[in-house]
Amino acid sequence: MGVKKRALITGITGQDGSYLSEFLLKKNYEVHGVVRPSSTLNTSRIDHLLKYPRKSHENVQLHFCDLSDHSRLLALLIETRPDEIYNLAAQSHVGISFDQPILTGEITGIATAALLDSVFRLKLDSKFYQASTSELFGNTPPPQNEDSILEPRSPYAIAKLYSYFMTRNYREAYGLFAANGILFNHESPRRSERFVTRKITSTAARIAKGSIEKLYLGNLSAIRDWGYAPEYVEGMWKMMQHDRPDDFILATGVGTTVREFCERTFSLIGKNYEDFVVIDENQLRPTEVENLLGNFRKAEKSLGWKPDTDVNSLIEIMLKSDIAALNH
Repeated sequence: MGVKKRALITGITGQDGSYLSEFLLKKNYEVHGVVRPSSTLNTSRIDHLLKYPRKSHENVQLHFCDLSDHSRLLALLIETRPDEIYNLAAQSHVGISFDQPILTGEITGIATAALLDSVFRLKLDSKFYQASTSELFGNTPPPQNEDSILEPRSPYAIAKLYSYFMTRNYREAYGLFAANGILFNHESPRRSERFVTRKITSTAARIAKGSIEKLYLGNLSAIRDWGYAPEYVEGMWKMMQHDRPDDFILATGVGTTVREFCERTFSLIGKNYEDFVVIDENQLRPTEVENLLGNFRKAEKSLGWKPDTDVNSLIEIMLKSDIAALNH
């Protein structure tokens, strides 16, 4: 079967990290995951990959490291010497980034530079994947492609912009295999309930089971391009197998408003969303991003990647999972 490839994943306990781990294990990788030290270890999304809770599966090893501890990052790279690095860790909630801009800059921005510089200084042959985001485009007119103007409108997006250009710079200045995956919104049952899609489906599931709660949301007119996360992690891997490092958009090319997402979700439980949704001005961003809609043709042409799950199927998957969880 040959020598196993070794992957290092920052943010392994997140939605994308868990799906990527599953995908790489099926490809016979040895997976090393970076876990932020804390008093409680939240590995719920990857516990099924571990032999015992807090004990590593033979092909999955967890390493404690705070991304702001750059010396520990350097030591971790020396220890693991990965073939591929997937930098998925971030303070990734846009709303929270307005409250914690400095922390967001350190974890979502500066840590990327530390990783890239460590790869360069250690002269590793590691391929590097940077999780970029559609939030980079801000209010640039849709559809957005790899050549669209970048106009970030939140501390999160600004930190990601720094990481995006640092990745390109290390690629162009030092010849690193460093790729940016500019992923538009991708969701799943593993998405945190802090994010609007899961907030909607989980609330609708509870209402379907008899809850009389209200759903508090911000801008219902915002348009997003929502895809299914497991398909997007395959796109990440495909970027790393490409013959040269490059930047690629992964998206569906279909836009849906938050209002439409609500309407379709509640229709599946036989309810009118308007009876439950309440506009909460505290959830409006200081600077809104109105319309993110991606053109994924470059990825389709160069990587052979395209999405298979549309937004209606995504809603059904998430809602079914949330209802099933309440039945247990």
